[in-house]
Amino acid sequence: MAIEVVSYGGWEKNLRLSNREMELVVTADVGPRIIRLGFLGSPNEFAEFPDDMGKTGGDQWRIYGGHRLWHAPEAKPRTYFPDNSPVEWRSETQGLWVTTPPETATGIQKTMRVWLDPESNHVHVIHRLTNHGAWPVGLAVWALTVMAPGGQAILPQEPFGSHSEFLLPARPLVLWRYTDMSDPRFVWGRRFIQMRQDTRTSTPLKIGALNTLGWAAYENGRRLFLKRFPCHERATYLDYGCNCEMFTNAEMLEVESLSPITMLEPGASVDHAEHWYLYRDVDLGGTEESMEAALAPLL
Repeated sequence: MAIEVVSYGGWEKNLRLSNREMELVVTADVGPRIIRLGFLGSPNEFAEFPDDMGKTGGDQWRIYGGHRLWHAPEAKPRTYFPDNSPVEWRSETQGLWVTTPPETATGIQKTMRVWLDPESNHVHVIHRLTNHGAWPVGLAVWALTVMAPGGQAILPQEPFGSHSEFLLPARPLVLWRYTDMSDPRFVWGRRFIQMRQDTRTSTPLKIGALNTLGWAAYENGRRLFLKRFPCHERATYLDYGCNCEMFTNAEMLEVESLSPITMLEPGASVDHAEHWYLYRDVDLGGTEESMEAALAPLL
């Protein structure tokens, strides 16, 4: 595995991690953002927004694309503090750390530790929030991966069971006010909930869930991005109990995970980890049975 300083997307300084099959590009002129993930010579699995690429500075929040770190609950202006400034970074074996200055509005500092397995298509990302303010802050770590258009997200359902065996509910499924359950971009199945990204449909959709199975995926062009994350079943999560959320519009689809809510004391930090896997030539077929058969060996 190699780490190189490269130009990318109009930014002069980016950090490229690669092995024999895939690469990651982490911005250093803004961020922290993982702006690219993909197989060598293949499309970016993450969305890029051309109007924002290469820009730096200013007080306006820009989506840029890629993978970003926020803190929940979502609120303006707190959540949308601009990440338009350079990050500090240092390399380590098989990876690197990138860190922002503390946000002037909140005192929260964002750090990502990005590690790429030299022998496989496995990425480990640690998301860290540190409170440099003078008082405790209630928050959750929020990891958002902005996927390129044209694919479909997959959220696993809890294992199906009979009424006689299971009397209590399995988990919350959370809807936003702008979520239309009859929208054809949804497929509500017994094994999976699917959300399709459609560039012709600008109406936003969002759902959330307590995902005890700890994974979500996005398939695009027979390439599958698989994200794993923890579920602490006795912890308290925001948004009526969500550790996994999905959002889409005409430009992209976000696959998101959240940590439990934490009262972060001054000087303290909280971490939230994700494991990513990238596969090619994955045929999900057209049924839930074929999808389950294709995903089973990867899970």
